[in-house]
Amino acid sequence: MKHETLSGKRGTGNPLDLRRWLSDIEGLGELKEVRGADWNLELGAISELNVKKEKPPALLFDEISGYPKGFRVLTCSTSSPARLSSILRLPVKTEHRQLVDELRGKPRVWESQAAKYGPVGVNDGCVFENIQTGPDVDILTFPAPFWHELDGGRYIGTGCSVVTRDFDSDWVNVGTYRMMVHDRNHVGLDMIAGKHGRIHYDKYKKAGKPFPVVVVLGGDPLGYLISGIEIPFGMCEYDYMGAILSEPVAVVYGEVTGLPFPSASEIVLEGWVQANDERTEGPFGEFHGYYPGKAGTAPVVTVERIYYRNDPILMGSPPAKPPNDYSYSKAVMRSALLHEALVASGVPDVRGVWAHEIGGARMFNVVSIRQRYAGHARQAGHILNQCGVGAYMSRYSVVVDEDIDPSNLQEVMWAVATRSDPATSLDIIQRGMGSKNDPMYVTYPDDTPFSSKAIIDACRPFNHLHDFPAVAEASKSLQDKIRAKWKDLFRNL
Repeated sequence: MKHETLSGKRGTGNPLDLRRWLSDIEGLGELKEVRGADWNLELGAISELNVKKEKPPALLFDEISGYPKGFRVLTCSTSSPARLSSILRLPVKTEHRQLVDELRGKPRVWESQAAKYGPVGVNDGCVFENIQTGPDVDILTFPAPFWHELDGGRYIGTGCSVVTRDFDSDWVNVGTYRMMVHDRNHVGLDMIAGKHGRIHYDKYKKAGKPFPVVVVLGGDPLGYLISGIEIPFGMCEYDYMGAILSEPVAVVYGEVTGLPFPSASEIVLEGWVQANDERTEGPFGEFHGYYPGKAGTAPVVTVERIYYRNDPILMGSPPAKPPNDYSYSKAVMRSALLHEALVASGVPDVRGVWAHEIGGARMFNVVSIRQRYAGHARQAGHILNQCGVGAYMSRYSVVVDEDIDPSNLQEVMWAVATRSDPATSLDIIQRGMGSKNDPMYVTYPDDTPFSSKAIIDACRPFNHLHDFPAVAEASKSLQDKIRAKWKDLFRNL
């Protein structure tokens, strides 16, 4: 007897089968089906409003206006602790603090073990159930949404994974870059300077060679989650994913480019960026909640093959004013990576790190420490701001004592208001790493993306640790006892 769910059939035994994961989260009460929405603005607005709820479910859209039943779009896949812990193959946690504690130390382990889990090629996969080639290629076979009212077009690539290969080596990179539909067989591929995929593209462009590209538009959200974080230069994201899964990723190879992609993918585009084929792209709402600029130019992929499963599911993860579709997952993952970077650099007694959603998990980051020596707080703040994971668009970095929860904005700002001195507690870095995607870019003096950055030392002054006024609140141990005794009163705290 077939077991039908909101997500359709349970899927294959492949660990990266999206339908298998959807069945799991449906069982947790974390999936909701939405029928009859319009690809034109409604999918975007519904998803945007959904993530503002206290406990937003993942949304699986079906019967989308103008498209046959079964051609679906999934959004909000990573925006809860339970779903994110499930994606990361951790014990399912329903509370934010539980997930953060469970994740601590894991990125270091995954990175150290990644080399043991290189992808393994297989001969076939469900992604080959349907193939479009040549004149039959039509990207709008799938309900690519028009997400925001001021966007420059329909964006089929938001929760996607873009696979590229280095021109000078066998290094395969998998990155998340936005993709705008131009016509039936062309998509714009926007890659920020310095990102690994852009480095690959620039090498091919300099050599005057076509740039091979594969784009996974639907699959287990682990794929686009990992392709959207800072994996070390030269490491393949498939290896890192394999370490999380504790088994190699099963991949097949594109018929045109030979690039690898997971065999259980839902929808895959394959093609080339021809030399100097760059066209107008955007604008598009960004992760910080703004349209930072007008339409620009971006490389264009000429799509020669489309592979897709029966009843395909397109992964959507549109940016918008935080909280947005993926801001929670970015906050959790970048916080874990920042914590690892601080520890690896030798900063002692790091008690917690949080990359706040209000800054798109980049622009407002907080670390709590137990101060051990004079200058400890400034050391932590500067490394938080300038390490490889944190330097890009890191506008404010705040350091607080261990009694402050770095993820609690009210506690953080209380520390800023009561433990910092504007004359002595702020350091300013000039000409730091900025971006043309910064909403403040309009104020930059020239076209070079330099940006100033602030380190806020909101710790009790080290030379006054012993005479600084005591905090007027119940001790942490007493709070824990009260929560345990009065569970019904403090169930959500």
